[in-house]
Amino acid sequence: MATDDLPPGPHAASESEIMAARLATIVANSDDAIISKTLGGVITSWNGGAVRIFGYEPEEMIGQQISKIIPPELLHEEKDIIARLSRGERIEHFETVRVAKDGRRVDISLTVSPMRDSAGRIIGASKVARDITERRRAEETQRLLIDELNHRIKNTLATVQAIATQTLRRAATPADFVDSFNGRIKALARAHALLTGSSFQSAEITDLVREQLLFGSEEDHRISQSGPALTLEAQPALHLALVLHELGTNARKHGALSVVGGLVSVRWQVQSGDGRQLRLSWREAGGPHVSAPTTQGFGSVLIENSLRAYGGEVAVTYAEEGVVCEIMLPLSDLSHPIGALARETNSLGLGAPQRRIEGKRILIVEDEPLIGMVLTDYLLDAGCEVAGPAQSAEKAEQMAANETIDAALVDGNLAGRRVDHIVAALRARRIPFAFVTGYGRDALPQGFEEAPIIEKPFTEEQVIATLQRILNNVVHLHSGRVEA
Repeated sequence: MATDDLPPGPHAASESEIMAARLATIVANSDDAIISKTLGGVITSWNGGAVRIFGYEPEEMIGQQISKIIPPELLHEEKDIIARLSRGERIEHFETVRVAKDGRRVDISLTVSPMRDSAGRIIGASKVARDITERRRAEETQRLLIDELNHRIKNTLATVQAIATQTLRRAATPADFVDSFNGRIKALARAHALLTGSSFQSAEITDLVREQLLFGSEEDHRISQSGPALTLEAQPALHLALVLHELGTNARKHGALSVVGGLVSVRWQVQSGDGRQLRLSWREAGGPHVSAPTTQGFGSVLIENSLRAYGGEVAVTYAEEGVVCEIMLPLSDLSHPIGALARETNSLGLGAPQRRIEGKRILIVEDEPLIGMVLTDYLLDAGCEVAGPAQSAEKAEQMAANETIDAALVDGNLAGRRVDHIVAALRARRIPFAFVTGYGRDALPQGFEEAPIIEKPFTEEQVIATLQRILNNVVHLHSGRVEA
């Protein structure tokens, strides 16, 4: 006789008992927290998933109020849940926060179902809580990455805009503008290509020099380079690339590389002392006689000022044997303000803007030297006095708290550091300001929604019009009028 044909023994489990046992096993082994409670909020069951998520053992929670794991500011949620349960509603995928035994805040997705007795009366609730902390963290990381990508794209576009504006201001002819602008954009693109390989974190100086100077040209043999392996941070690397491009362009047009037999040597070393510094020496030989230019073009301004933003110093000497350029660049603590930038009248006939703000002193807070240069030009053309530009958070906060200024233009981020303290210092002094940024409102300091945003890339008209508006608002407020 087959075993299956035997009648069940006196202790054989019923089908309902088997199902109940299976259900109990599923509940006990679930990764989700499965909790039951009375309508009064008293916990009646607490599974292994609840132990894993919240850290409390069953004996610590059964008989306790569910409010034990609810943050004080969210206690109103429980009242709403009970009210909805009493009406027979089921609550699905309600995302909220609960508190673990160790004080951690846990992001959860909550599903709550009413529990009924044999008569159909609602006597309690069954809760399923899923830990979504990792999902929330991934979503936040994705959001931050998107914000950062958006910021970098807009900052790059603003940099291109700055190069175009500054090149145009100092070009003798349209053809000169096209040639110079195209060369600078290609230099920027080569530098970006190098930085992309490191997720825009750094670049090797050897690669930087090779890409900006040699670049597969027929004069490779006339350019020599030597120095130790060295990794530069992204922003200093980008601006050093532009400086090297300008030096190389000048050498090809007017210096050693413009004649047969001319030579260029690039040497660098790392010096120690008050801090590690890069010392890079550019020397030309065998070229035509050179002398200091009588006017300062954008290339010269870029060479002398671009690295100043990062604490760098550049000294150019026009020796008889050729141009010599000595560059010193700190390799740590690269946050420093850039100084006043040389300017000259636009030779292509760009006039001053129609809008003018005479006699106002405006603080510029901007960590990108070329963008700071453009903003400086816009403000000076409008009749303003410029404070800064300030690039480091420390310098900007000091200037915001102590300088005599009428208004400010503030970047939304300074070398990865927030600007909350800077704008708070401005507000404390009732100094109006606008954000100049590639970030959206959500990524900017909270509580300063009254401050307008000038999105990068921007126009001269936008900058001056925004400044006029915030300055006029201050005048109206001081006169007792409220600007709508």
